[in-house]
Amino acid sequence: MDPTPAPLVPEGGWHCLHLFYRIEYGQWQLLSPTEQRAAKVALSQLVQETRALEKTQLLTLSQVTPKADLGFMLITPDLQNANRIEKQLTLSLGTDVLVPVYSYLSLTEESEYTTSDELWAATLEREQQLQPGTPEFEAAMTTFRERMKHYRHDRMYPALPDWPVVCFYNMTKRRGETRNWYALPFEERSTLMAGHARVGRQYAGKVKQLITGSSGLDDAEWGVTLFAHDTFQIKSIVYQMRFDEVSAVYADFGEFYIGIQLPLDELFRRLQL
Repeated sequence: MDPTPAPLVPEGGWHCLHLFYRIEYGQWQLLSPTEQRAAKVALSQLVQETRALEKTQLLTLSQVTPKADLGFMLITPDLQNANRIEKQLTLSLGTDVLVPVYSYLSLTEESEYTTSDELWAATLEREQQLQPGTPEFEAAMTTFRERMKHYRHDRMYPALPDWPVVCFYNMTKRRGETRNWYALPFEERSTLMAGHARVGRQYAGKVKQLITGSSGLDDAEWGVTLFAHDTFQIKSIVYQMRFDEVSAVYADFGEFYIGIQLPLDELFRRLQL
């Protein structure tokens, strides 16, 4: 009998795992210089092997605040691989050297509030005065459908950018007695999310955003990963979005984790390993 477990690949999307660790320097200093070199080689090989897996991406992050020293962001289809890699990463530098301080599991997903053909057609009529059936209207609709096709693919099967600043936090929509997102009609939720998206589009080219779903998988409902070239843009988009009704009235946020994407050799130097 083959002892290899069967793959656990979701019906749609890829698994996304955020991992944050504190380095226990006392344990690291107990290792000899030879053992330390071997540990760093082991982690380097693990990262290379992971990145060589099909449809798998792994980011290595130096965390900026003392909440954590080191972070990883892993995207891979097979939950078996995600589980195995997480165990290997935790032990890669030796027993009790990497101490987990926070983790988050989610799945890439499409938004249920994606603009429909009907809504975009109404927008073309209202804002651009294009009439259905005209060549200009049909050309605009074709462009929209192509754009949405790429958007949906990028949400489900993203290519993570190499932008240096990476921000992660979780968020949940409120379901209290006075403010319950899920008690609102779909049309109202969709309208509110459209306004939320308009704010996000102002940061095109400045911030790349990946929203992953975690209902039933972790403590909140979504994981939010923001990529940028500087921290100003991260602060700006989060601040501006908090004035939007979706965030101001209906959203609760978790802790924020800020990291810098670094290659492993620089990461080892930064962490003084």
